[in-house]
Amino acid sequence: MTLTAMLWATTALSQSNEPFQLNTIVLDAAAENDNSVEVTAEDIVRQNPADIQDLFKSEPTVSVGSSIPASQKLYVNGVEETNFSVTIDGARQNNKIFHHNATTLIDPSLLKAVRVDPGVASADAGAGALAGSVAYETRDVDDLLADDLSFGGFVKSEYDSNGDIFTESGSVYGRKGGFEYLGFLKIADGNYRDDGAGDAIIGSGTNMMSGLGKIAYKTVNGDRFEFSVEQVSDDDARPYRANIGQIFGGRPVPLTRNYDLTRQNFVFTYTNETPTGWWDPTIKLAYSKTDLIIDETDQYIDGTTSSLNGKIENRFALEQGSITAGVDFYSDKASLDYRYLSDSAFDENGEEEALNIGIYAQARLDLNQRTRVSYGVRGDFQEFTGADGNIYSDKGLSGNLSAEFDVNDQLTLSAGYSQVWGGTFLAENFIINPAWTYPAEGIEAVQSKNLFFAANADLGAWDLSGKIFRTDIDNARAPSYGGGSDLTASLESRGFELGLGYAWENGFARIGYANIDSDVNGRAADSYTGNYLTTPLGEVITLEVAHRIPQHGLTIGADAQLVLSETDTYDTATGGAGPTLPSYEVVNAFIQWEPNQLENWTLRAEVNNLFDADYSSRATYGQEFATVETLSEAGRSLKVSASLKF
Repeated sequence: MTLTAMLWATTALSQSNEPFQLNTIVLDAAAENDNSVEVTAEDIVRQNPADIQDLFKSEPTVSVGSSIPASQKLYVNGVEETNFSVTIDGARQNNKIFHHNATTLIDPSLLKAVRVDPGVASADAGAGALAGSVAYETRDVDDLLADDLSFGGFVKSEYDSNGDIFTESGSVYGRKGGFEYLGFLKIADGNYRDDGAGDAIIGSGTNMMSGLGKIAYKTVNGDRFEFSVEQVSDDDARPYRANIGQIFGGRPVPLTRNYDLTRQNFVFTYTNETPTGWWDPTIKLAYSKTDLIIDETDQYIDGTTSSLNGKIENRFALEQGSITAGVDFYSDKASLDYRYLSDSAFDENGEEEALNIGIYAQARLDLNQRTRVSYGVRGDFQEFTGADGNIYSDKGLSGNLSAEFDVNDQLTLSAGYSQVWGGTFLAENFIINPAWTYPAEGIEAVQSKNLFFAANADLGAWDLSGKIFRTDIDNARAPSYGGGSDLTASLESRGFELGLGYAWENGFARIGYANIDSDVNGRAADSYTGNYLTTPLGEVITLEVAHRIPQHGLTIGADAQLVLSETDTYDTATGGAGPTLPSYEVVNAFIQWEPNQLENWTLRAEVNNLFDADYSSRATYGQEFATVETLSEAGRSLKVSASLKF
């Protein structure tokens, strides 16, 4: 988050009565350098995101493909999210279930903040952070309830004209003595949406439910125990291949089939909120699970990924900073139950498992008034169980180093490097083949190298930033059902980012630019070979402006995304250059009113895709292929909402 946005957020937050208002958040997850991407509580309030595409729309280095939440995939610096350590409330996510589906289905309404560390991630971010880490944090009672209150809640109703989508949500929360509790539920229902050309988007209906429950207890000594349950489910007719409109030619298939997707997250956390000296512990035990059922007339497919994971760590406070050290583990499973209903003899079950134990330490130190460093190391020990039942053992080391240097009071330079050992990643559930054989020595471990250089100039009301970055991943597992369990691919993603912002008393404006190129196996990437790795992105420009009129309780704002045409593509059929990916521009605007005479009400109206652009998000699958009809984004829509805090 730039200084510009933080200046505006401080002003807006102090004056807003918005029921989703959250307190200022500092994520100690190590605000170590200018490499991080942060979506704060204030960003979420201002943008009112409906899905992760909205959540990251003002970040030029973050792209999200597909107009349907159930098949959206996240790319950071050109790298797909399964190469990141992804957590929700600190719980590891193991969501690589079907290449046509979303990797991590999440409802932004549940969130208070997101932190992305592209490329160079800390050792305590978790195992498998090949290209960095993504940490989602959900709301707590303290984020919603003033210190002098013991009970509260809100209700919200929303209507979107494109698809006649009705969304109802509500929450209650409170505290008594050392106890606190929170419950949140959201239900959204709607019809197919229309694209910018006025055509219905195949399989774009809305039938989603999400919920969050938390209970916590804090002793007089500061020991805090929390248990949370979070769930998002989506159950509706989707395109036969959920991230593709349709494919011309090939075997005949229906336009749609039903996808029933549910992701759950259970987390127990112990912390001490009054740490003393070297005693600042965290204990976490979590279970996450994603289940996808595709039930057709003649076949039943049920894929499940899960992760039992946890950590025990302690933060040692030092005069110059801190050292965090601990041990973590995960036990991941990927299984598939595939049956032809017309043939009781056909029941193809496949499963892979991975058990990993990691030991890590991360130092975050101020060397002097101008220089800050962060460095860490972790060792991982893995046992991988293949679909053939055989167990393969491996181990490896990972390390990272980053530093910030204040050249003067206005200019800060930073840089970082990491080398990561990832072990063997589980295969996608829907291609697991029980007939697979594995190399006698096991599948070669995936490894990565990451590098960035960044600069940030704080010029009072103005701020200017820039960054160059690169990620190389070797031996990335890329199996196919009939091709074998140990096929691999290599990825190189590189690029740069520029940002400029300006803040005034009640508002801000900012512009961002990113240019990202990625290669797979030494040639330009395509979205087919790049499954679970990358996709062609190119040049992206983002703009955002917001202004608050406090005497009237009004906030107005707009944002835009301009994606330039991309010529560096690959044609898998000819082995040569692919077609040019077209440019597009999309603009959104909103007005929000918190009536001074009705301080608990918030009314909002927004127009999305103001100029009714007909386009597909650059990160959406299949735009290079003549046989693929890509999923278009929704055309112009008017969204109105009313919320009441009590």
